[in-house]
Amino acid sequence: MVKRHHVLALICYLLIPVVVIAGARVHQLIDPEMARGHANYTRDYRLLELTRSGLLMASWALSAVLWFTCSYLVLKSRQRSRHWTWLAVFGPPGFAVIAALKDRSPAPGDLYQQLIGKLRAYWRVPIEIALLVAVLVLTYNFVVLKRDLMICYESFMTGTPVATIIDQQNTMSGMYAAAEGMEQLYLMTLVYLLWPIVFNLAGRLFTSRSRDAHVRGTSS
Repeated sequence: MVKRHHVLALICYLLIPVVVIAGARVHQLIDPEMARGHANYTRDYRLLELTRSGLLMASWALSAVLWFTCSYLVLKSRQRSRHWTWLAVFGPPGFAVIAALKDRSPAPGDLYQQLIGKLRAYWRVPIEIALLVAVLVLTYNFVVLKRDLMICYESFMTGTPVATIIDQQNTMSGMYAAAEGMEQLYLMTLVYLLWPIVFNLAGRLFTSRSRDAHVRGTSS
């Protein structure tokens, strides 16, 4: 069973790229040169420039609010002190620590919290480290797979050889590396948010099948 606050945290997190992309799109759409031909060109140009810059900064600020709200809601769903929210300043690594905190009031059907709640510290720490490494590997390989698929798609749509596209990207490797790094960081937190949900769904499915198999075995 997933708590309402955890679901709200997931929604807040999924809204972050929507807000950022929308802000960047509006920033591109507002061209200060639209003021050309107006009597007060200089004033209108500055107003348009301030408007689009303000909207872009507002989207960044809203995404930051959503990020901290997401972290706070995860803490609230686990009945933890809101003072842990300061870890969100460190981004996904800080969120990994928040996600590792035990739920002080787990839901009756929360198999994940029931499992980790029984573990001692000398087991929890290695498991959380192993989980972090697994998340890093998973998200990195996903980003690499996505890059390869996008290259193949661009090659198919434009007829440009794959090698040529790769050479073009290599000339801007710094920009692509930064973008892929941001994608991986985003996916890291998303995996941490989805992991308890996926674990509980898989646990329920396994339990249900085991129960059905036991019933069939008993009846036969």
